[in-house]
Amino acid sequence: MKKSFINQVHYIRIPVKDLGASAQWYTEVLGLELVTMTEDPYAIIKVGEGSFLLILVPTEDDTFAHFTKDGEPAFSIGFTSPDLVDFHQHLRENGVEVDDIKQDEGHSYFHFFDPSGNKLQVHW
Repeated sequence: MKKSFINQVHYIRIPVKDLGASAQWYTEVLGLELVTMTEDPYAIIKVGEGSFLLILVPTEDDTFAHFTKDGEPAFSIGFTSPDLVDFHQHLRENGVEVDDIKQDEGHSYFHFFDPSGNKLQVHW
């Protein structure tokens, strides 16, 4: 077996249209921790207790943190939540575009969109 020089994924960069509004959404709606807003500018958001970060990068380009498959948006970033049903309801109550909860091979999941139109998934 070959030796891996990679230890873990440390961060993912997400394009956003409005940095301030997006940072507020990721912290207030998703409950994640804002580590810092830099002068570059971008926002560093901490996910959970580990070292994983989301880096929000402002752009005026028409680009997303997801891709298309068969002409439909397909998520690139998947989160976990042990409170999937409550989280789903929380997102709906906060006006987030969210799909119905689905079942697949022993786990539940749904997709939702951030204010910049990035398609995300959460499962349990």
